[in-house]
Amino acid sequence: MIKKDQKYEVLSLFSGCGGLDLGFQGGFSFLGENFSENPFNIIWSNDIDKNACLTYQKYFDHPIVCGDIREILSGGKTGLFDVPLPSSADIVLGGFPCQDFSHAGKRRGFDSKRGTLYQAMSDVIKKTKPLLFLAENVKGLLTMNNGGAIRQIIKDFEKLGYHVSYKLLLTADFGVPQKRERVVIIGTRKDALPKFDFEQLVFPERKKYLTLEEALGDLETLKEGAVDNHFWSKAKKNKGQGNSSVVKDQPGPTMRAEHHGNIEFHWNKQRRLSAREAARIQSFPDEMIFYPSTSSAYKQIGNAVPPVFAWYLAQSIKNFLNKNAVQQKQIVHPEAEVVL
Repeated sequence: MIKKDQKYEVLSLFSGCGGLDLGFQGGFSFLGENFSENPFNIIWSNDIDKNACLTYQKYFDHPIVCGDIREILSGGKTGLFDVPLPSSADIVLGGFPCQDFSHAGKRRGFDSKRGTLYQAMSDVIKKTKPLLFLAENVKGLLTMNNGGAIRQIIKDFEKLGYHVSYKLLLTADFGVPQKRERVVIIGTRKDALPKFDFEQLVFPERKKYLTLEEALGDLETLKEGAVDNHFWSKAKKNKGQGNSSVVKDQPGPTMRAEHHGNIEFHWNKQRRLSAREAARIQSFPDEMIFYPSTSSAYKQIGNAVPPVFAWYLAQSIKNFLNKNAVQQKQIVHPEAEVVL
């Protein structure tokens, strides 16, 4: 039974450095705007990348289990995982690895081990039976196998007893200074909730897109290393991705994880974007530091869900759950007319 304004226990898979988790947790600021705490408490998180786990552990108050979720589910190497997977949760989050579905990648999809990691998420959902789950992936998921990939994923989730809906969203619409398109999949347990309606999404009051100059202008002339993670790749210009310059009066391009140093050049064309600038483009708060190197920071940032985008998704889900909560009714005694 769902009660209005209750707190929800959240289990996070493929957490990375914590962009999706931070958005759901709330209680952070970005470019001077405060994003309030949400009623979602992360009780367990997991990722396989050691550097991402290090960043996560340094920033969040709760721990992250570092290891392969498939090994955790199979019971392998149990000595390494000191925080066991909970037996239940209210919400499961999972930005399952997306490179193999990406237009920018080799698009191997289901033919790769990473491409089937959504099945591990399905196993966790089957085990914990959450009221709701949210998965995030790249736009390329919609066209992989002529649409067969998304249909198979939806079918598998529906078999677990969930209504499933999905939508392609642009992060710039949510106050993120980046034209990043992502597919968001939301499942709701059929015996507890109706299907989630994406028409009820919460958006910021600001109507204009946040530009890179607004987001990064204060960093342009700072010396390298003047603030945390303000270091940039020295890769020379060559053929391929990441050799264009960003435009200051527009949102930025998608921050990629696998750029091998070829992150886009600053609009001043004097250098490439720094890791801190990439983090700003992804809407991370400045107090979040990425470890242990600039190349690793780029990768973690590119793999992440923008926290501000995630915060608005969390707000939408909070409203949805409250709308479908059991109302506490007043009972009037027929004789004494006393409200109980």
